[in-house]
Amino acid sequence: MIVVSDTTAVSNLVRIGELRLLKILYGRILLPQAVYEELLILEQRGIDIISIVKSEMFEIVEVKRDKLYQTLIITLDKGEVEAIALAVEKKADFLLIDEVKGRKVAVEKSIPIIGTLGILIDAKRKKLISSVQEKMDDLRSIGFWISQPLYNKIVKLEEELE
Repeated sequence: MIVVSDTTAVSNLVRIGELRLLKILYGRILLPQAVYEELLILEQRGIDIISIVKSEMFEIVEVKRDKLYQTLIITLDKGEVEAIALAVEKKADFLLIDEVKGRKVAVEKSIPIIGTLGILIDAKRKKLISSVQEKMDDLRSIGFWISQPLYNKIVKLEEELE
C-alpha cells in the first residue's frame, strides 16, 4: 500500500499520542520534503519529531517540481502541493490530508483521501482505539476544529460501530 501524508494528520496524531495508528493501519508513510520541514515546527514545542519522522515508519521524499507542482503552488501551501504531487506521481492508495482546499484538489485529481477523523474511525472499526469521541475531544483540546454537526455525526456512527 502506498500512502502519502500532508502535515496535519501526522502532527495531530503525534500531539494526541496516537501516531502508532498510522503504522498499524497503513504501514510505511511517504512524507514530501516540505511536509517534513513543516513538521519540524513541533520540535520548537518540545516534541521530538525528528526521531519520529526519521523512523522506519516514514520515508522522506523529494518531490519533482513539474507542471502539476507549478500549477498547484499558486493556490495551496507548499506541503499540500508536494503531498498531492507525490500522491499523483506514486499513484498513492491514500493521501492523508485535512485541509479543505487540498482535499478538493486531491479529489479532482482522483486521489483517494482520508483525514485525521477518518483515520480515527478506521482505528475504531479495527478496535485499535476504544473511543473516537474521546480522541475528537483530544483533537479539539489541541485546537483542531471540528464542526458540531460533524462531531455529532461521528459520535452517532461510533455508536453504530459498538
